[in-house]
Amino acid sequence: MKKLLFQFDTDMHPAVFDTVVAYDGGADHVIGHGGLTPHNVATLVDGAIFTRAPKDKKNTAIFIGGSDMDAGEALFAAVQQHFFYGFQVSVMLDSNGSNTTASAAVAKLVANSALNGKKAVVLAGTGPVGQRAAAMLAQEGAEVSLTARKMVRAVQACEHIKTRFGVDITPIEAIDNEARAKAIDHANIVLATGAAGVELLTPEQWQHNSHIEVMLDANATPPLGIGGTDMMDKGIDRHGKIIWGAIGFGALKLALHRACIAQLFTDNKQVLDAEAIFALAKEMAKSE
Repeated sequence: MKKLLFQFDTDMHPAVFDTVVAYDGGADHVIGHGGLTPHNVATLVDGAIFTRAPKDKKNTAIFIGGSDMDAGEALFAAVQQHFFYGFQVSVMLDSNGSNTTASAAVAKLVANSALNGKKAVVLAGTGPVGQRAAAMLAQEGAEVSLTARKMVRAVQACEHIKTRFGVDITPIEAIDNEARAKAIDHANIVLATGAAGVELLTPEQWQHNSHIEVMLDANATPPLGIGGTDMMDKGIDRHGKIIWGAIGFGALKLALHRACIAQLFTDNKQVLDAEAIFALAKEMAKSE
């Protein structure tokens, strides 16, 4: 029986990236639907859950993507609300690649050192990758701060993280590179999750910081978020700090995404959100 993955996207056009990884992850056919909301998804979910016999439902799964995590979370919840006993399929949420990217980044840290008690700063962390990475760092015992150009946005992000993940993150207003350099003054871990092509720190603003142990940059579009690093950095020592670039930990991100797709087809009850994806990422990082 064919493994069918229905790609439910909140954007008008389902992401090509997610389609390619879905095939690489083992789906036989990927069927994309764009522009989906909690209000128009019901008939699609019905089609997925009513068509195959109970023993065959594991061969149907749903992937929820799109560029807007808030919209993705709402759609993720709406899809599951249509499930009932005996009529459900596995479902995964990875809007903007945030769950797999954040999980891969933090899993690399966990695999190489204990995070309990470490001071971590997520630069430009109000986006979906930053928020999830901040939550995962906190869940591993780190003392986490999150920066934004405006305090109101930092506070809103931290409140959302508290509501969703139950952990406390400290908001920091950092309007420019100089303010961000001050924010990482005593940090042991720095994770940059800013917009593509925006430099958040110059080389001089981190190279002589004796407190920093590890730095990760999720940006692969020049100029990079952390100046003086390389997107290909894979645990490289630069100025006494271990550096991971976006492509450096991106191999784990892609492998993780593929592994999640494969897991969807193991049974019809998989629910893959941040927690489950992060748990799998940590297992995979340990074996690399």
